[in-house]
Amino acid sequence: MNKTIKHIAIILVGLVLINSISQNLYKRFDLTADKRYTLSESAVNIIEDLDSPIVIDVFLEGEDFPSEFRRLQNETRQLLEEFSAENKNIVFSFINPLEDASNRERNIQQLTERGLTPMQLSVQEHGKSSNAVIFPWALASYKEQTVIIPLVKNKIGASQQELVSNSVQHLEYAFADGFSKLINPKSKKIAILKGNRQLEDIYIADFVKKLGAYYYIAPFTLDSVSNNPQKVLRDISNFDLIISAKPTEAFSEAEKLVLDQYTMQGGKSLWMIDAVAMEKDSLYNANGMNVAIQRDLNLTDFFFKYGVRVNPSIVSTLYSAPITLAMGEGSQAQFQHLQWPYSPLAGSNKNHPIVNNLNLVKFDFANQMDTLKNAVKKTILLESAPLSKLEGTPREINLELVTKPQDPQSFNKGNQTLGVLLEGTFPSAYANRIKPFKLAQGLDKSVPTKMIVIADGDIIKNDVLRGKPQELGFDRWTGQVYGNKEFLLNAVNYLLDDNGLINIRSKEIAIAFLNQQKIADEKTKWQLINILLPLLLLAIFGFTFNSFRKKKYAA
Repeated sequence: MNKTIKHIAIILVGLVLINSISQNLYKRFDLTADKRYTLSESAVNIIEDLDSPIVIDVFLEGEDFPSEFRRLQNETRQLLEEFSAENKNIVFSFINPLEDASNRERNIQQLTERGLTPMQLSVQEHGKSSNAVIFPWALASYKEQTVIIPLVKNKIGASQQELVSNSVQHLEYAFADGFSKLINPKSKKIAILKGNRQLEDIYIADFVKKLGAYYYIAPFTLDSVSNNPQKVLRDISNFDLIISAKPTEAFSEAEKLVLDQYTMQGGKSLWMIDAVAMEKDSLYNANGMNVAIQRDLNLTDFFFKYGVRVNPSIVSTLYSAPITLAMGEGSQAQFQHLQWPYSPLAGSNKNHPIVNNLNLVKFDFANQMDTLKNAVKKTILLESAPLSKLEGTPREINLELVTKPQDPQSFNKGNQTLGVLLEGTFPSAYANRIKPFKLAQGLDKSVPTKMIVIADGDIIKNDVLRGKPQELGFDRWTGQVYGNKEFLLNAVNYLLDDNGLINIRSKEIAIAFLNQQKIADEKTKWQLINILLPLLLLAIFGFTFNSFRKKKYAA
């Protein structure tokens, strides 16, 4: 008896010790091939010192989801569990905003007013078609601040399965980005260059507003260069990045030297320039015509020295965004979406954080770029579709083009470069040259730095409707959302990123989906197999067992 009690006590003590050890040595194992449930180091660094709760409300909840979006729902829950495992201050819940039928419309209106627009889905399952409404959004709150986190990553022309696959790829970045905005205070400063007739504030308002969530933004004019260039150089050196959005007035040599020395000191820059003067708005006149001419910004030698050249030729392509025109006369006129080869849709095959999993980017009257050999590393970020051609200037551009069939054989120039990332040690554009003003400490070679040059200023330009800026990349006529804003934000993040957040975008996750049509076609077959086959096997086993038993015990 005493021996039995002793054994029971040892077992109980052992169980307590095992339980205590298992709690202290808790470990999660990710056995997936693509490590989809292993958070990136950058994501972990963002939340590791979190000392107050981040409360996350996920609205991706409901009963009528198609299977693809249930996958997105499950992946979102799994990802948040991983964040919560890293830091218990990550608290989340899933909410169905449409659960209460009596408040359905009011909830939809309230969420829409907050910027959480619903998504209409066509559900094709079990051979039947139906519609569903979901809210693919999350709200993250921290110390009286709230950010909206998108869970769906749109892509033009994508099926629902491709949409979900893109969205799952984007999830970790979306949440890490939201957490970063809540936790990390702003530190980097960006200068928006003025003084060379760049785009007016209202035409870059949407992107600047987006940037303001991450960085300090301020206008900076180069007008004082003629009076006190040294002071201008000192002042601009206080900024981590400069952005020049579609300058239309030539830069003076003194202005170029200031910008050159800013780069030599390690300053980052984002240039969006047009080498051809042509505006789409100028075509909406009685003649529907204008002439595209070369625009001299006096920057050719500047960029040539760094390793790129923006040529005064227009890229025309068959793979482009449509133009919307009123066709017909009087009350019979109707708006139509017509092919417009001067609005290229650009993408990239590069697996680079800036363009990975990116929607197509819309250009207007983009110019062709060349890369030149030097020590600076060059990465082509955006290029036109293979069916492209180049049109020189001066050239007449007429809206009547939309009524004429295009000859595909003439679009034979292949992919054309529209955006380039430059990285490394830059040579000065003024090395071994007479300088427009005396420098206290002139540099002929830069410290390691980065620059992005895009051959179109309209890439950053948002529409203006009734005096209010619209969302960058949104075409109100077709309802398409192009990737302009995301591309530019990725570009700025890459140029300024000091916590590796942008590198999360390079993570590749393979998502496997069931073939819904095949499921519907073979539903009966597999039901019969799953029901009848076990019964058949059981019957065979029973018959065999009984036969064996009779033979063995017959005597």
